[in-house]
Amino acid sequence: MRMNAKILFVLIFNLAYLVPAVLSSVSRANYEFILYIGVVIVAILIVMRFYVRYGLSIALLWMMSVWGFLHMAGGLVSVPFSWPTGGESKVLYNLWLIEGWIKFDQFVHAYGFGTATWLIWQVLQGTMSRKFNQALADIRPTGGLLFLCAIGSLGLGALNEIVEFLAMVLVPKTNVGGYVNTALDLVSNLIGALIAAFCIRFFHKRKD
Repeated sequence: MRMNAKILFVLIFNLAYLVPAVLSSVSRANYEFILYIGVVIVAILIVMRFYVRYGLSIALLWMMSVWGFLHMAGGLVSVPFSWPTGGESKVLYNLWLIEGWIKFDQFVHAYGFGTATWLIWQVLQGTMSRKFNQALADIRPTGGLLFLCAIGSLGLGALNEIVEFLAMVLVPKTNVGGYVNTALDLVSNLIGALIAAFCIRFFHKRKD
């Protein structure tokens, strides 16, 4: 791994939220979030491997890191009882951003799987660059390629719902939510993926 100052700052940021998250989850015997922390750590290792192999951008690493932070904060940070929430638990994930319409949970899903769409694009772009011996800038984000990136992101979103289902099965009490919550998560994933695909195409055009 090319360990430079930029990467070091990213790793320090991730440690700065993961260590308190681990300590908080263990002290509360919050086994659901111990499982999630394990998933986040695995995801970080995979992304760092992709960084080395495909030359991911530092901006993407920061966006992925912020996603991890938002995920940890969403399930572990409590909000005041006077704040509007949807769900049994008064955690940040259940906070209404637009009451009756959008919770913090849906925002994180849209942001996260939009970021995942960009991750898939950069991996695909790096793979094609190496395979065809072309510069990264010459690999254009066509509609077909961006469709694959968005579908891949939705697949990761479905995998996330499977992890939440396993948490519900393995842990007696969770904050996963029911069928409607799962459907809203999937819709949020789709919105985030579509926005990311549009941004990738739009900003690539501006560079042309």
